[in-house]
Amino acid sequence: MTLRFIAKDPNTNGDNCPTVWVDEETKDFIIQGWKADEATVRECLETGGIPDTEAVVRLPARMVAAIREACDAADGAAVR
Repeated sequence: MTLRFIAKDPNTNGDNCPTVWVDEETKDFIIQGWKADEATVRECLETGGIPDTEAVVRLPARMVAAIREACDAADGAAVR
């Protein structure tokens, strides 16, 4: 597995902050985000269960550009 670093939350100090990567082989997104609070998890559970192998995380809206870049990287459209 080779992860391509995309970006960290631009409004943090760079340590322990939301981060986005793309797996170069599978094109999967790897997301590090804040653990969702209980109210958010409850609302997510209204549409289905959350298996033990999955988690609900929250990324700040200011990371939209990073998510777009990750989409381009996964799609092969990003300039490398």
